[in-house]
Amino acid sequence: MTFSPELEARCEKLLSSYPPGRTRSAVIPMLMYAQDETGAVTRELIEEVAKRCKVTPLQVDEVVGYYSMMHRQPQGKYHVQVCTNISCMLVGGTELYEHACKKLGLGHKQTAADGVISLEEVECMGACSWAPAVQINYDFHHHVTPEQFDKLIEGLKNAV
Repeated sequence: MTFSPELEARCEKLLSSYPPGRTRSAVIPMLMYAQDETGAVTRELIEEVAKRCKVTPLQVDEVVGYYSMMHRQPQGKYHVQVCTNISCMLVGGTELYEHACKKLGLGHKQTAADGVISLEEVECMGACSWAPAVQINYDFHHHVTPEQFDKLIEGLKNAV
């Protein structure tokens, strides 16, 4: 698998920042960087990361299966995640997720036909003190109400 020159440089810098024999620590960041470039974690990408980090493809595949931020299918340009874990649920996270489904016409891990927005219900964002929480790509939004959610979505649609 060939990475862009920018990603190649980033991966080399990442690998060089770990002591010899500890390159497996680079698996998660390398997967994240590569996923951002390629759009999804494919079998080919898993094998490439395994080779570069000196681990087995099975070990990389286990990481992909464990972390919700790793996606085997391409997501929308704007990937919207709504937390429904206990803290978010207690202050309207479940209702916010249901509102998001209705507003976007999408369900869990679905992407709009135009590829602009995808939706995912997530278990925890680590933002319990600011519940309910929404993450759009790498941007967090806290204490989100349905009205605020609608404004966020309109902003995304206007940005396209």
